[in-house]
Amino acid sequence: MDAPPSSGGELARRGRLIVGISALALLGLSVLVVGVMWFWWRDALETEGRQSGQLAEQLGTRAEAIILDTRDLLHQLDELQAPRCSPEHLQAMHEAAASRPWLRSLGHWQAANRLCGVGFLPDRGLKPPQADRIYDSGLIAWWPSPHTTVGPSSMFLLRFGDHDAALDPQMILREVPIPPERKVALWVEGLRLAELPVGAGLKPPDELPDGVSLDASGDRLWSRFSHRDLLPIDIVAQEPIERVWVRHRAMLGWSGLVALAVAAVWLQWLLLLTRRKLSLAGELRGAVERGELETVYQPVLELDSGRCVGAEALLRWHRHEGEPIGPDAFIPLAEREGFITELTLHCLRSVMHDLRPLRRLAPHLSININLSPDDLRRAAFADDLGRELERASLPPEAVKLEITERALVNSDTARNLIRGFRARGHQIAIDDFGTGYSSLSYLQSFELDVLKIDKSFVDAIGTTSATSQVITHIIEMASSLGLECVAEGVQTEEQLEWLRAHGVRYGQGYLFSRPLDRRAFATYLSVAAADRV
Repeated sequence: MDAPPSSGGELARRGRLIVGISALALLGLSVLVVGVMWFWWRDALETEGRQSGQLAEQLGTRAEAIILDTRDLLHQLDELQAPRCSPEHLQAMHEAAASRPWLRSLGHWQAANRLCGVGFLPDRGLKPPQADRIYDSGLIAWWPSPHTTVGPSSMFLLRFGDHDAALDPQMILREVPIPPERKVALWVEGLRLAELPVGAGLKPPDELPDGVSLDASGDRLWSRFSHRDLLPIDIVAQEPIERVWVRHRAMLGWSGLVALAVAAVWLQWLLLLTRRKLSLAGELRGAVERGELETVYQPVLELDSGRCVGAEALLRWHRHEGEPIGPDAFIPLAEREGFITELTLHCLRSVMHDLRPLRRLAPHLSININLSPDDLRRAAFADDLGRELERASLPPEAVKLEITERALVNSDTARNLIRGFRARGHQIAIDDFGTGYSSLSYLQSFELDVLKIDKSFVDAIGTTSATSQVITHIIEMASSLGLECVAEGVQTEEQLEWLRAHGVRYGQGYLFSRPLDRRAFATYLSVAAADRV
């Protein structure tokens, strides 16, 4: 338990808080109006940013799928058991081209001569002087240029084996509906393939950060989305900020009326705020609302290989004076005060923000998020989780859910939620096992995937304490239920060897790593990946 702050420091803090709230009251209605309007504007800007990011992501995903599909099509044509340029061969190419509106031509080559083809270049081929890229997979690519231009269209050419395909990049962009006010450009390996509208003159991707950003002048909203699979693909989108104002001006106008309504209860709100802020619970609630809690990650390793397969997301809180408050203090406090679900949502959103770049370093990485009993009594949490995963474009298996034994007691809602989570693809772990009420028959009534052995039982390994034999029974129970075991709090090599010998597959603890912030965890994954090479 952390020591309480000194009385002098607490009085000074209270004094500063009272002075600050009094000053806030003097600002009055004008500041309130400006603040409410600013809030609505920021909300509108974030909404537009998400929509632009989603559009860019859809375009990038579709462009990559088209190029991969074309590569696979060329490979299939190469393997086709039919005489080249025969009616059967031409019919196969015709059917393939007809079902793909972005394909302008398919052809068969022998050496440097195009012998036959279908599409708008059936009897002659484009012969650019030299390929722009030749890949290890055997794929050859030519970017749009005067040498690949026929009529008004500049083609993107792909060749594999003795077949080639001419793709119209403009048609690739038209595969996804694009609002007329947005400009979009498709880039592959830093070279622009297409723009909508033609001649839009958008910035190259290397001049933009990943995601959504506002340019220095503040008059344009940009988004950049990247794919790194067969071909490095970037989608750049841009929209004038005036369009955001036009779409949201009604909302921004209503914000003034909202401010007037809020002003009617201004003094009462200040009184309640003062009382709340003078308590530790109030500080915690404020820290959650301001996003001041830090999410850290404790790696979960495969014990035999030492490979990091995931991590448990944990929250850390430092008060304004820098004093750390342990989770064993602020988590029960949030549960008592009735806002533990806000902590869970804060952790969830933080994980969604961090996980996408982390999975670029470790594609199969999953993050465990702890759920409280209150979360499992709230059916809407499933919708919150699904919505955040969709926004982050992450699969359900990227997030595992940890629940405690007490969350399972007499709760049909929890049972239904767990069933729904597993149906969507989430794994469910029971946390701190052995410290609560669970028995073999009770656990069998729930659909679970992972059993986490509490640190207290791991600590007893190699000792003569009464609990030293319990861990063996826990492992046997998990095995009988078909559950994977994860040992928590592994701190010594002796514990590690014992767990390996008894078939425990996964573990976490200070022997492997302390909880790490996002940057440190990314470095940890990078080093681990380099060590495996």
